[in-house]
Amino acid sequence: MRAAVLTSQGQPLEVLDNIDVAEPGPGQVLVKVAACGICHSDVTIMDLGHQLPMVLGHEAAGTVEAVGPGVRRLAAGDQVMLTPLGPCGRCYWCVRGEHTICADAQQFVGGTLSDGTTPLSRDGEDVWQGLGVGGFGEYSLVEERNAVKLDPDVPLDIACVIGCAMQTGVGAVLNTADVEAGATVLVTGLGGIGIATVQGARIAGAARIIVSDPVEDRRDAAIHFGATDVLDPGEDDVVARTRELTGGIGVDYAFDSAGYAPLLADCVAASRVGGTTVSVGVPSFEQPLHIEGAFQIASHEKKIIGSLLGSVHSHHEVPRLIALWRRGLLDLEAMITQRYSLDEINHGVDDLRNTRGIRSVISL
Repeated sequence: MRAAVLTSQGQPLEVLDNIDVAEPGPGQVLVKVAACGICHSDVTIMDLGHQLPMVLGHEAAGTVEAVGPGVRRLAAGDQVMLTPLGPCGRCYWCVRGEHTICADAQQFVGGTLSDGTTPLSRDGEDVWQGLGVGGFGEYSLVEERNAVKLDPDVPLDIACVIGCAMQTGVGAVLNTADVEAGATVLVTGLGGIGIATVQGARIAGAARIIVSDPVEDRRDAAIHFGATDVLDPGEDDVVARTRELTGGIGVDYAFDSAGYAPLLADCVAASRVGGTTVSVGVPSFEQPLHIEGAFQIASHEKKIIGSLLGSVHSHHEVPRLIALWRRGLLDLEAMITQRYSLDEINHGVDDLRNTRGIRSVISL
């Protein structure tokens, strides 16, 4: 197959024609990828250069080409959304309802199947399948639990953004934080996940949705998606302005969608006594978290919680998000601001690095 492959740390992706894909084994499905979004996590892995060569891309949708023995829910011809965190349903975490931290699903970080192998190779050498999906290739071989069936009329080039951005952002609001109607919310960072978080807050019925981002176009876009108040961190003191906008109290819920530790600390400071801060974007490994006045965590009962892929069970979450889209409550179309072919994929990576648009989608 053709695929965009990371062969050198920090370098552009190379589109290669000679990547081999294994046949589906027991419990596995082979999916012909139709479209895949470019997420910040892909760029993070490009810069880390972890386990090369690697086919990245984890926000993908496509059509089942073939299934292995024992596959029950899917058949050739089915449209599917691929999810990087498919729960096994059996481990300690799954039986507690903590599906995104499923023991088997954590293999996605290393780019392997749950047995530690990769289905991809090139000239007999292993090629790793990034974040468990490898959506920047024409085919993806995944375990059945990593594929969620879609109705035949769902457009794959639009639905693909559900795979990561929407599950992560909307899920952080509805699942991790369980934001109630009438609540006040702050969202820092307005990339794909940040805008999805804004949509989640709107769907939850938040009364005030305050957003902050240095990019004017993204701030303008946030208003379309449901933001009520827009802050420019280059000009506004985000913590002080958030408190002003909430009558000096602070927000009920603050979400750092940028994955930047100083913003996470700002979210804690901008949250009210008893408020909740959610770490949605993933900071780089070397970032420490410094919280001024750490006493407030105990004495003010402030809470800091993490959210991985929106704390979702994808086989429930994806159909729910599709249903919200059908009712006009979730805007998927406007999330996609750039479209590219596989050969143009590095243009999409450049868009993300330079904060242009919200989401770039690759058509395969």
